[in-house]
Amino acid sequence: MRLVLADVRRHRTQAAMLLLAVTVATATLAMGLSLRGASDALYVQTRAATAGPDVVALSGDTGRAVTSALTGLAADPEVVAHHGPYQIVYADLTTRGSATSPVVVHGFDERPAAINRPLLTSGRWIRPGGTVLERGFATELGVKVGDRVTIEGHSYPVLGIAVTAATSIYPWAAQIGPGGGPSNYTGLAWMTRADARELATTHDLPVTTAIDLKLKDPGATEAFREAHRFPAPRVNLHSWQFNAEQDARILRNSEPILIVGSWLLAFLAITGVAALATGRAIEQTRRAGLLKAVGATPALIATVLLTEYLTLALAGEVLGLAIARLAMPALASPTASRIGDLGGPGTGTVIATTVLALVVAVLSALRPTLRALRTATVTALSAAAHQPRRRPWLTALSALLPTPLLLGLRLTVRHPGRAVLQAGSIATTVFAIATLLALFAEPVRGYGLNGSSALPNLRDAHDRRLLLAVTALLIVLALVNAITFTWTMAIEARTNVAIARALGATPGQVTAGLSAAQLLPAAPGAALGVLLHLGLHWLLTAGNAADAPVPWLLGAALATVLATAALTALPARLAARRPVARTLSAEAT
Repeated sequence: MRLVLADVRRHRTQAAMLLLAVTVATATLAMGLSLRGASDALYVQTRAATAGPDVVALSGDTGRAVTSALTGLAADPEVVAHHGPYQIVYADLTTRGSATSPVVVHGFDERPAAINRPLLTSGRWIRPGGTVLERGFATELGVKVGDRVTIEGHSYPVLGIAVTAATSIYPWAAQIGPGGGPSNYTGLAWMTRADARELATTHDLPVTTAIDLKLKDPGATEAFREAHRFPAPRVNLHSWQFNAEQDARILRNSEPILIVGSWLLAFLAITGVAALATGRAIEQTRRAGLLKAVGATPALIATVLLTEYLTLALAGEVLGLAIARLAMPALASPTASRIGDLGGPGTGTVIATTVLALVVAVLSALRPTLRALRTATVTALSAAAHQPRRRPWLTALSALLPTPLLLGLRLTVRHPGRAVLQAGSIATTVFAIATLLALFAEPVRGYGLNGSSALPNLRDAHDRRLLLAVTALLIVLALVNAITFTWTMAIEARTNVAIARALGATPGQVTAGLSAAQLLPAAPGAALGVLLHLGLHWLLTAGNAADAPVPWLLGAALATVLATAALTALPARLAARRPVARTLSAEAT
């Protein structure tokens, strides 16, 4: 362990990069894997706090037959308690800020019932002439207790803000539309039975009749629904499991964004850390030779070399899980319609993040470790820079090129594996940027009246924020990788660079050559990223799905290449200014 700690202190930059990369990747994966369970946990806690019903029966028909059918459900032996029937009125609501939204008004008693008992988070329960708003709806409207809202031209004071589990989260409070048809994005309000009835009759508004049911066995909702299928009147039975599933719809795209994003971040982490590890290959080989010389076994040497990476990776995993734990409340509930606390990541999530961290560490360190172990002790102690093989065809081809391109082409061809990794890093980044641009190009229907954007589409806004965050992390890692690749290549090629300088190449030409060595794989990598996006968009989306305009995609690819060139210029310049005499003297020694 002392050897590991000493090595970490000597190479703090590499340690920090590995720690950061693993932290970001594992945090993203943990959030993606935990989203669904977190949404369910919030629903269960809200349901317990509000005495949520097991089944809600709704009918868009009217008349005595509907009332008889609903009260008949309450008489079923499997039903131990009920609330209702009550009216649900479809109306329009406007705030003082002129935000307008469809709303369903539930006509309730002033005394809370045994089941479906909304929990007040502020204010008081309904009184004649006033209304209580569902918390997710009120939050988006920007309304608080004491404000006034207008429903169908009549002004009502907001007496309280509450949550319920009897309906889905905002904006799916309607459950069914008028007449039992499809519903639109809708908020929820409560009024007294008399006020709701007066609202409906005065303005001739559509009305749905509902009843809440509590069963002996809350898990037997599907059997209850199968046993009560009405040919007439039409009755819809919504179980509490249905509401939980509906809640998760708002996170439908969030989970794949985070999981796929974690894979891409892990790939960039492996490429960047592997480049740093390769740059230290000579040093690690010499270190392995010293350990062999004093009697260390190959197993001990492998343990020492790998433990550094594994320790940092597991520390990054712990940080990633902690970040995921802190971020989950905001991620799992984009609306304020649910209450409750979230525990830490589950066992499956911890196992998955541990595997990811170990994969990043092992793949980053495996090649340099194997090289150090396979090198003989005497050779390791006298390890020098690796001399590339001579390729006559490369010499003939590059001789006709300007000096910067000649240097860049030779450095690229001598390290084809690194060039592939660099191209893959750029392709991954451009692919993420193109996907983000496509999402922003997609038209969005707001939650306001008639699709108005006065109330934003929470699901799309949530998806865009997540994808923007993941893309930003990918860009940062890709740019760090570009700098790492340039610096590592400059270290390995310092002898060749010094010889080129001795033969007349200027520092500017050497700088341009090192930058060109990064641009040569970056350009095809950017093109590959655009092509991957276009191909997957064509395969996985509907034919009429909007995509980002081609000029946007080409601009993103060009900007990525130019950013790579700009960021690699500084480390290339620093490497090019290394004194020629000192470099050649060190190699001769």
